[in-house]
Amino acid sequence: MTVFLPVRALWWREVVRFVRQRSRVTGAFAQPLVFWLLLGGGLNASFRPAGGEGTNYIEYFYPGTIVLVLLFTAIFATISTVEDRREGFLQGVLVAPIPRWTIVLGQALGGTTLAVVQGALFLMLAPLLGIPLSVGAVVASLVVMLIVSLSLTSLGLIIAWRMDSTQGFHAIMNLVLLPIWFLSGAFFPASGAPAPLSWLMVINPLTYGMAALRRCLYLAHPAAAGPVPALLPSLVITVVFCAAAFAGAARSATRSTV
Repeated sequence: MTVFLPVRALWWREVVRFVRQRSRVTGAFAQPLVFWLLLGGGLNASFRPAGGEGTNYIEYFYPGTIVLVLLFTAIFATISTVEDRREGFLQGVLVAPIPRWTIVLGQALGGTTLAVVQGALFLMLAPLLGIPLSVGAVVASLVVMLIVSLSLTSLGLIIAWRMDSTQGFHAIMNLVLLPIWFLSGAFFPASGAPAPLSWLMVINPLTYGMAALRRCLYLAHPAAAGPVPALLPSLVITVVFCAAAFAGAARSATRSTV
């Protein structure tokens, strides 16, 4: 139990700091909302996704926007690692007699909590699109968001533990995470995409997290999810990706010479 005391402390610190910085809260939630309204509304009349019957583009883009909320929260949350190094807090934590993976776990859980809360708020917009959400669909969607958030936050920590400046962190995060999101089926489906892009989408682990979220949102109407991978294999791949990302973050922290 002693090992998890620093985990709880770091988790709570991440939550409190994020909430106190209103610009981060606004940026992580409002920016994806603007993307959804502008891009979804703008392409709604000209783009017909390969989804279920009656699915328009703004509805197709909605699960992708939820994942974008999770991704933006991961970026804003993990940037605190770079700030902690610059301010000297991280050095003080690293000299404590605790395993470094507990530090990473506290940071990852903090970012994951923030992401899931904001994703849950965005999930409340589903009935406005005519997506019928049952209790089972909400619970299943939240579980998928939890796994995806932990994956993205851990991936962000892999980068953050290796960076010395916030400018470099943002550059690498945009170079890595945004293409992963674009190629996950969030913005356009794999069917009809050029062969090189479709291959990249197949090997992209976030594709399966995106597919799992779609399947959970349309739990009562599976056909409306469109031609995406099945729920069970998507969940398995997403969990494996989450475990690998966390292991990579823990390894980055262990190798850090801060």
